[in-house]
Amino acid sequence: MSRNVLCLLAGAPGIFNVSTKLIDMLQALPRKTEYVFGKPNKAAKQYSLRLQRQRLAQKLQNPRLEQITFHTFRHWKGTIEYHKTKDIIHVQQLLRHRQIENTLVYISIEQAMFQTENNEFHVKVANTLEEACKLLEVGFDYVTDMEGKKVFRKRK
Repeated sequence: MSRNVLCLLAGAPGIFNVSTKLIDMLQALPRKTEYVFGKPNKAAKQYSLRLQRQRLAQKLQNPRLEQITFHTFRHWKGTIEYHKTKDIIHVQQLLRHRQIENTLVYISIEQAMFQTENNEFHVKVANTLEEACKLLEVGFDYVTDMEGKKVFRKRK
């Protein structure tokens, strides 16, 4: 069983499904304030991320890793989601942007990143449920039913 929970993050609030087991586990945690994991401290989070980036950059001998921020992941998710769906409204809702202008930037990023790609697809047909599951596991998307068979596609 799950419940809808209002989550207040930066930007617009979102509603997420979480299991009652997770809610019970979170409520059972000891805490000194109303917050489950302590009062949010932006400076501490930034320091922790910076420290982890420095360690990883040194270990992998890749100084570019120190340029990665939380916003980098957000931009990456928005760009890849637009690339997969080509649905800017879906990306706007996913990122909880209030204005579409803030989301439109992902179109230009996607075009710059994938400019050599075109809209060509690998197409596969599944006759059984097992074949359909295997196609989904390797990244194919369901398209439609045709002559009693399921048609899937994946970008080349």
